[in-house]
Amino acid sequence: MTKTTDIKKVKEILRLKFGSHLSHRDVAKSLNVGSSTVSDIVVRFNNALLIWPLPDILSDDELTNMLYPVKNAKRVVPDYGKMDIELRHKGMTKLLLWEEYQRSNPHHCYGYSQYCENYTHWKSQQKRSMRQTHKAGEKIFIDYCGPTMPIVNPDTGECRRVQVFVAVLGASNYTFAIATESQKSESWLNAHSRMFEFFGGVAELLVPDNLKAGVIKADRFEPTLNTSYQALASHYGCAVMPARPRKPKDKAKAENSVLIVERWIMARLRHQVFHTLAALNQQIKILLDDLNQRPFQRLPGCRKELFEQLDKPVLKPLPATPYEYTDIHRAKVGIDYHVLYREHFYSVPHVHVGHQVYVHATQRLVRIYYQNECIAQHVKSTRKGGFTCCDEHMPLNHQHQKWSPGRLKNWALQIGDSTLKVVTAILEKKPHPELGYRACLGLLNLARQYGDTRLEQACHKAIEIKNPCRASVASILKSRLENTPAQGDEDTPNISHQNIRGSDYYK
Repeated sequence: MTKTTDIKKVKEILRLKFGSHLSHRDVAKSLNVGSSTVSDIVVRFNNALLIWPLPDILSDDELTNMLYPVKNAKRVVPDYGKMDIELRHKGMTKLLLWEEYQRSNPHHCYGYSQYCENYTHWKSQQKRSMRQTHKAGEKIFIDYCGPTMPIVNPDTGECRRVQVFVAVLGASNYTFAIATESQKSESWLNAHSRMFEFFGGVAELLVPDNLKAGVIKADRFEPTLNTSYQALASHYGCAVMPARPRKPKDKAKAENSVLIVERWIMARLRHQVFHTLAALNQQIKILLDDLNQRPFQRLPGCRKELFEQLDKPVLKPLPATPYEYTDIHRAKVGIDYHVLYREHFYSVPHVHVGHQVYVHATQRLVRIYYQNECIAQHVKSTRKGGFTCCDEHMPLNHQHQKWSPGRLKNWALQIGDSTLKVVTAILEKKPHPELGYRACLGLLNLARQYGDTRLEQACHKAIEIKNPCRASVASILKSRLENTPAQGDEDTPNISHQNIRGSDYYK
């Protein structure tokens, strides 16, 4: 009975009481209201010094203000946009904000229930992406733009397409973008490193899409992360929570930011020609600063101001050293106590022969790990087919398990003299015989596929062409050339007629 929408019932109570002279109880029964309500309205009528009948010039609003002067005074409408921002701080509640609002407007404020109801109504009128509430410093949403950008070679005119990486902080919408060569692991991880430098800190969670560089196996409940991506998260002390497959709402922030970057950055650069990735990223950085300082349409401030206010104070500090891209490769230690990485062999202590190890390769170093322990470290080499070996990795007696140069030669001799000569040449060619064990075993095992006779003939052929190695013998066997005569052995036909000048002509 205190709202302006009930003023008609108030006037009916006054009519029955003062016009028809009914008792409080009869008025209450007639209008189906409580007797206390009738009594309260009569008291307010008398306190307002009103007379019956009411003057014709008295409007319903004026009557309401006279009967309920305090509760129906004009209320101060809260700043719901500011309230929405405040609620993104950790530990902030609506009750605390309402108490602050009440202290500022003690006689003209909404009650707590109406305050919350009005905020909920305001929230429902905003964009759908605003319905999720993200805590400050909690999540970074990550994705690639669908369209690509062209890079033109100034010398050849060749055009290659590069990807655009986008990341956005959940609470402030502060956005980062950078062009990368591709969506492969190295570009993906290096973009993350640049992203953390841009934000100046680390959030608690990374929410990427399910691309292969980040997620090996997408699963709604237990996704399997790429090993290199997990290593990056460990380096920065954050966790990775990929979006669920076919659930775009999980990364709605990223989807929206990708659309904004495509419209406000990529579309503006569509008529410019870039010859290097660095030149493209320089222009992206300029437009990105403009995007982050552009005022919001529905909220106060801009992305950069919200970032300074919300996310920046609670982001975790960056590690002492920046992340360096590491290519992680699984390998098995061969009998020559070497592992193969990108067509180059690196030694490990001989006690690890036969073990499964992980090769961690950066731009400068190759580290080899067994059960999370670094067992070897080498300077990275680009020489294909080469060996990098440390003397301390070799056994003291230069033997490895049951293999030795003598046993390999005895095995070769059982096949034939030419096979023995090729095995001997392989062992003598290496800095140490054990480095040739792998090649010798590969050579001798060809007998299982081609037989001893053909292997012996192929070894003889390899010696004739002065290339006694496993690869040459394997090529000869594969091409069935072991029985072809050597060049110059064919009978040369005796061609003699008047058109042949002869050697005297050239003297």
